[in-house]
Amino acid sequence: MARILEKVALKPVNVALGIAAGAVAGMLFKQVWKLAAGEDDAPDAGDEDRGWGEVLAAAALQGAIFAVVKAAVHRGGAIGTKRVTGRWPD
Repeated sequence: MARILEKVALKPVNVALGIAAGAVAGMLFKQVWKLAAGEDDAPDAGDEDRGWGEVLAAAALQGAIFAVVKAAVHRGGAIGTKRVTGRWPD
């Protein structure tokens, strides 16, 4: 029963961390794109004036940044949970 209560109690924290991670990843991607391409806006798949290479490079960079931030937040959350509960989360 205690494990169920822990999961329920930590759910809002995990949701908040996920939202924050998405915001941080988005800001980080904008800054990295600005440095890499010298442009304020990254290309979107629907941008008619952008080529395949530029669109796919932007998507790959964005995906990599989001994956790294997500993994860092997930790992940090698991470590925090262990510190609070004494157990690694399921």
